[in-house]
Amino acid sequence: MKVVITDHVYPSLDYERQALSEIGAELVLAPCTSESALALVCKDADAVITCYAQITAEVIENMERCLLISKTGIGVNNIDVAAATRCGIAVTNVPDYCIDEVSDHALASLLCLARKIPFLNTYVKQGNWSFVEHRPIHRLRGSTLGLVGFGQIARALAQKARPLGLRLLVTDPFVDACVIEEFGALKVTLEELLRESDYISLHLPLTPETRGLIAKDTLSLVKPGAFLINTSRGQLVDEGALYEALLSGRLAGAALDVLEREEYDSKNPLFTMDNVIITPHSAFYSEEAVQELREKVIADCIRVLTGKSPKYLVNKDWRLSPDKRLREA
Repeated sequence: MKVVITDHVYPSLDYERQALSEIGAELVLAPCTSESALALVCKDADAVITCYAQITAEVIENMERCLLISKTGIGVNNIDVAAATRCGIAVTNVPDYCIDEVSDHALASLLCLARKIPFLNTYVKQGNWSFVEHRPIHRLRGSTLGLVGFGQIARALAQKARPLGLRLLVTDPFVDACVIEEFGALKVTLEELLRESDYISLHLPLTPETRGLIAKDTLSLVKPGAFLINTSRGQLVDEGALYEALLSGRLAGAALDVLEREEYDSKNPLFTMDNVIITPHSAFYSEEAVQELREKVIADCIRVLTGKSPKYLVNKDWRLSPDKRLREA
């Protein structure tokens, strides 16, 4: 059996290679940069494991024997799940591996923005022993945190933020108000959340409906002086509109762990702004989270390749028709 890994963030693939060898599977690293090259290397793969590579319909439809496409992460926006389902291929992810890490990062970002710690640190190291240039700084207790999306990470953040005295608002059309109330939060519309929140934290998957959700029209509703935190996907935010909102003072600051284009870009004005914190898509990371991720990805890969059902199936309708049933490896 052939298992293709398109890309990864691990120091080595020794763990994956050893675990797969125990079921007679060969691991092939294929850091392809083009759709055609990826389609070629995945053509005879029994499973494909991917982190950031785009697994498009063209790549999927060229697969002759693939049983599984596995995402080493939570969001599957880089995989054409519908195409995989049509071709009888299971898609899996790991939705529960970095809940503490991302919620901690979002909370740390909130605290850094609230107390202006990174900006004061830079100012002092430039030789200025003063905080007055960074006024105002407001008391955190009594402020309002708006959570856009209420999955596992947002719920963990709510539990961590509530003891700090923050009022919690949530918008999520897929979660009942009674569930939200169990976390000490109030369900509201997106418009209400934007108008009332001092801190807005995004916790959404990237879908056609959520792409560009934070744009000129929605930012015009934001409470003046609010802060934006994004630890989800960069494409949720129109960066041009965000820059204008920051420049005008509509937003007092932002903390971004994700960007539309995830690399340093000297032409992106967000990198020049003193009131913007940017981290390199690192919210998910801890040594423990990465090891948990690796173990869960490989465990599901082995399950599928040995004729068993995966634990973390994304395309739930994958086995409804006879041609989409599990095949023995």
